[in-house]
Amino acid sequence: MRPEDLSKSLQRGLASLYVIHGDEPLLALESAQQIRDAARKAGYSEREVLTVENAAHFQWSQLTSSGASMSLFAELRLLELRIPNGKPGIEGGKALESFANNIPDDILTIITLPKLDKTALNSKWMQALAKAGEVIEAKLIERPALPQWINQRLAVQGQSLANDAMEWLVDRVEGNLLAAHQEIQKLALLHPKGELNLAELEAAVANVARYDVFSLGEAVLSGDASRVCHMLDGLRAEGESAVLVLWALAEETRTLYKFAQGRARGVAAAQLTKELRIWGNKQRLIESAASRVNAKRLKAALQLARKIDGTIKGIGEGSVWAELTDLALLLINPQPTHRGW
Repeated sequence: MRPEDLSKSLQRGLASLYVIHGDEPLLALESAQQIRDAARKAGYSEREVLTVENAAHFQWSQLTSSGASMSLFAELRLLELRIPNGKPGIEGGKALESFANNIPDDILTIITLPKLDKTALNSKWMQALAKAGEVIEAKLIERPALPQWINQRLAVQGQSLANDAMEWLVDRVEGNLLAAHQEIQKLALLHPKGELNLAELEAAVANVARYDVFSLGEAVLSGDASRVCHMLDGLRAEGESAVLVLWALAEETRTLYKFAQGRARGVAAAQLTKELRIWGNKQRLIESAASRVNAKRLKAALQLARKIDGTIKGIGEGSVWAELTDLALLLINPQPTHRGW
């Protein structure tokens, strides 16, 4: 289930168990609160919270005893189990599996975890939990989906944004959904209902964008030069390591080079993405990105990466961040000459 589907599901009735996992904290927090509110209205007046700080030292018998114990104050109870690292271990996995197969009638349980990998999703304990209740995945809101998400939030408070205002806001809250939520709430306090223009937005909104160096490569492949430059400025302002940024750009350069070489030999794109371990959105972007550059351009990019590495180590002269921008643009700007390999 997606977080936006939870409200309608709760209106149809409460499940006995909810598992919330994902890497978007705001959506996970909101989902848990919706369930708490619905449980309170349904008479679940007592609440117990268990947090697994260390699976090896956690007394998993607490989970069993919480389910078996009788409440002195309420007939219906809400039990929350939080596993911050998402790894219950062998003993914890068995305890979760057993609990899922024997959930007491008077308990509603919320289990919260971070984003789970494929192994965890396919584990026996997770399969047992999924069979016993509802699973809510709080996925990251990627940049292309951010305008729709913002519009939905604004619509609740009777507001909307002009197109240029929306683009401006997305640039400033990208990668920081909690801050985006706070800025949207601020707009309801500062402005009446209706469409807001760019000037009104600029006066109200702080620049709260937070950039992740690991999403830089995807931005480069998308070919959006202005966004990449904005991200690099943001990473520099946030004190990100130039070494890590160089690594990310060099990795994309090498991947592009190998992919383009393979396509020139007639190898299918699907085979290359598998061989080069290109996953997610990058699978969709890699072919058009490779068509923008040729071997000469990519070799020049690799040479520049080596120069930047020397500059970072104090060998040679130059502005590291300016050169990192040049490196990114070498991978983005279309090559006007023949793209031979």
